[in-house]
Amino acid sequence: MTSAAVPSSTASKPAEHWREALLPALGNSQRFAERFFEQLRGAKLTFGDRVHCPFLRPFFLSPEDEQRVRTVAETIAALGERVIAAALEDRALFAQFRLRSEEERLARLHAGYGFASTASRLDAFLLPDSLKSAEYNGESPAGAGYSETLAEIFNNLPMMAEFSKHYEVHSYPLSAKLLDALVMSYLDWGGTSKRPQMAIVDWREVPTWSEFEILKERFERMGVPVVLADPRDLVFDGKALTAHGVKIDLVYRRVLINDIVARPKECEALVKAYAANAVCVANTFRCKIPHVKAFFAVITDERNGALFSHHERELIRHHIPWTRVVEDTGTARYGDHIELLDFIRKNRSNLVLKPSDEYGGSGVTLGWETSEQDWDQAIERAVSATRPGATKSGEQGGAWIVQERIPIRREIFPYITPDKTVEFRDMLVDFAPYLFRGKLCGFLTRLSATGLANVTSGGGQVPAFRVTPRTANN
Repeated sequence: MTSAAVPSSTASKPAEHWREALLPALGNSQRFAERFFEQLRGAKLTFGDRVHCPFLRPFFLSPEDEQRVRTVAETIAALGERVIAAALEDRALFAQFRLRSEEERLARLHAGYGFASTASRLDAFLLPDSLKSAEYNGESPAGAGYSETLAEIFNNLPMMAEFSKHYEVHSYPLSAKLLDALVMSYLDWGGTSKRPQMAIVDWREVPTWSEFEILKERFERMGVPVVLADPRDLVFDGKALTAHGVKIDLVYRRVLINDIVARPKECEALVKAYAANAVCVANTFRCKIPHVKAFFAVITDERNGALFSHHERELIRHHIPWTRVVEDTGTARYGDHIELLDFIRKNRSNLVLKPSDEYGGSGVTLGWETSEQDWDQAIERAVSATRPGATKSGEQGGAWIVQERIPIRREIFPYITPDKTVEFRDMLVDFAPYLFRGKLCGFLTRLSATGLANVTSGGGQVPAFRVTPRTANN
């Protein structure tokens, strides 16, 4: 997951110029931070009661950074689609993903079109020579609406005008590209409407509901009507799926498959409409296959090397951490045979244990922050979950993975404290490329003072901008 921080030379000069522009703005207004928070709340940039961004600087990447990220992220997304097709044809390969029986049943339902993950995200750390990836969110990645709105707010901050004298600044139109991807998947499915009626579907009590409101407003501005619906609002009559009395053509599914499995009665209409191919659903249920963290165990396991070209295997080795499902077995690590449990016990300081199918940092154990006794308990918990019978319907269960520690990136960011003063803090930078139908379209950038960077564990978010130094002629 994480290791020693790697300094970033690519961001240092833009960050210095931003700081030079920020300090006078702070000095000229005692209420600057307070008014910034008011802007965020007014723009629905909240996660529950918290604002998303208590930071007063964007993340900067160079054109070279962006191209390196594009190559890695688009390759991983393509491998995700490839292993789905292969796993559906090969039961031994499918078994390596450790899905529960109901998840397998859903994954094997006819999807109606080819792309399993219309929207996905690679959670990673951008380093000078690599994109070290912790996991692939192939199912229902949040944050695109928040990221775009944050970028618009930062573009209008007073220091941006001064900063733009030194750099050409590029932001990412995520909502337009997400809508394009959703509509393309609808057309691939066989849809014929030029303005398909969309439903964004998730539980009404989720803390990300404000993002659905942002996306609804933006999608409708671009001509596609949207209803926001809880799975319990859906009705399927055998022919059509409706929400609030409106017939739905396209479901932008944000409700997780975990919840669909755990709450089958409440999600029955959605599943039955999907199974009957009566509505286009994006992402399809097949996206669960690469979404689980065991996906990295599959693609880093030499047994599966024939699925990938030599170039792809080299890319995996350079950018994806060695990963295995935790069980009492022998395996290979970079060509050497190891007994897995013995290796995990002896290499705590270089390993992470985490459930294959949780989110928000739930259950993650960082070996280098854990005592030997607690590490042994975490190993036993992981092994117990993976034993046969541990994932019967209704049980928490599920496989765990072990993953080698990866380098992280840290930078200094201006942080707004609870009393609305500004301090400069050293933050971990989690950099997550969004992929819409397999193409890089923008980024979710999260900051944290701890080893886990996500909003649910108290992290914050900043926009990402590609910056190019201006010359005398531009």
